[in-house]
Amino acid sequence: MSDAIDPIALLEKLIACPSVTPEEGGAQRLLGDTLENLGFDIEHMVSGEPPHGPVPNLLATRGSGGPHFAFAGHTDVVPPGKGWTTDPFTAETKGDLLYGRGAVDMKGSIAAFVAAVDRAGELPGTLSFIITGDEEGPAVHGTRALMERMEARGIRPDMILVGEPTSQNRLGDTIKIGRRGSVNMWIDIVGKQAHVAYPHEGDNPITRLFRVGTRLHELDLDDGDEWFQPSNLEVVTVDVGNPASNVIPGEAHLRLNIRFNVHHKGDDLVTQVREIVHEEAPGARFEAMVSGEAFLTEPGPLSDLVSAAIEEATGVTPELSTGGGTSDARFLHVLCPIVEFGLLNATMHKLDEAVAVADVHKLTDIYEGVLRRALV
Repeated sequence: MSDAIDPIALLEKLIACPSVTPEEGGAQRLLGDTLENLGFDIEHMVSGEPPHGPVPNLLATRGSGGPHFAFAGHTDVVPPGKGWTTDPFTAETKGDLLYGRGAVDMKGSIAAFVAAVDRAGELPGTLSFIITGDEEGPAVHGTRALMERMEARGIRPDMILVGEPTSQNRLGDTIKIGRRGSVNMWIDIVGKQAHVAYPHEGDNPITRLFRVGTRLHELDLDDGDEWFQPSNLEVVTVDVGNPASNVIPGEAHLRLNIRFNVHHKGDDLVTQVREIVHEEAPGARFEAMVSGEAFLTEPGPLSDLVSAAIEEATGVTPELSTGGGTSDARFLHVLCPIVEFGLLNATMHKLDEAVAVADVHKLTDIYEGVLRRALV
């Protein structure tokens, strides 16, 4: 019988894989080999073509029948950036902290879950890993491609836990049971360039852009509810590209993002904004992309068993939340109840990303408790 998997040792190996989106960097090969040794059937996939592909993905399954519990996550990481005090792709422990890109988001939770599976031993039902190499990027050929493959193979979990770093101030204080949706929109208003002294010869697009912006600012989308804050529309950039003070510009560009709750669908918001644009700026070019719909997993069996595992291991009673940005749960939620739970998120995407060694071990305890409650 092989030695038990040490989550810290596995995490160090995963950090050493430079898996910046969408590079695999050896992370999924390492994970696949480790899971194969635990009895999983492994499928490595390369999905998509440029410009958003190819993307490495991994699907691992073990067991048969129900219940079927799945762990979902990503091996890709954001670029480290300059200014680290350590090598971002060489795990280094200083005091109580382990440093490295992906330590928190989210190689730490992957290592903890693998170690928990090892410790839990044989379990009834089916256990799966749904792992993408493109969560931090455009996510076009990542989890969605995995879901297509799962459908083709008849794989459908009963419960999914996403290992995103959800804890705020201490491990175990927050479980995500939903997320807001997100939609980006691009508005290009074409006018006619002219000398400012001869305005009758030009057509200033900024005037119409101001009217569009005012209408959008005045939109009252909703007041939120018990689980969600109000939806918010934010203009993220306005570009004219006119360096001269005596020229009426020929074009003006506006980009916005709406983070919306379950009271809306992305396409409905697109229609609403498009109508405003066409009323105030006829002929404007308009594009939109819905990157995820809002969803909510009502509190129930899944959040209860994760909460119970957290309380048993830490003594902390977690808060159920829908705050923050998006994750791949925005795709997976259509399959079954889904929640997100993982490490502290204080250093994710930052220089000197670091995780407390004790938290990785404690997260392993929690995940083992989740498995023993879910697969019974």
